[in-house]
Amino acid sequence: MIELGIVQAGDPALRTPARPFELPREAAEAHETIARIRAAMDHVARAHPFAKGMGMAAPQIGIDRAATVIRTENRELVLLNPRVVDRSAEQNILYEGCLSFFDVRGEVERPARVDVEHRRPDGTVEISRFRGGLARHVQHEIDHLEGRLYTDRMPAGTNVIPLSEYQGVGRPWRTP
Repeated sequence: MIELGIVQAGDPALRTPARPFELPREAAEAHETIARIRAAMDHVARAHPFAKGMGMAAPQIGIDRAATVIRTENRELVLLNPRVVDRSAEQNILYEGCLSFFDVRGEVERPARVDVEHRRPDGTVEISRFRGGLARHVQHEIDHLEGRLYTDRMPAGTNVIPLSEYQGVGRPWRTP
């Protein structure tokens, strides 16, 4: 993924919390950041298909701003300045991967549902509810914006496994 311009684990950019946009004043910068993320995602998608969708946060392409784009089979989700404001008590443990260290997967426990406050470029505040695999994906990308990696959330004593050992490749996440 480094050849495709994705910032890799070990780079301080992935551990630095992203700066939120001041919207609507920085709407043009938000639009430009979203365009750059989309272009990077298109570049990555040409090199590798993603059965479970793909997400990318601005820090993963070296942009220190709180923006992420998530693509699923049938939709694209853009989140500016997102933050989790509510979560379900129900948790699930599933494997996750990351473009910033692509060749491994690790089990992570996350809430099965989250409510996320985010902004539109015009400054409008929205709260969106996400469940199942999409909730997991959104939380993963928000972690990037907070300077965290999914490996930070793995249970103590567990390790990532090589992609070659991961048996879930190509299977969709279960949605409760």
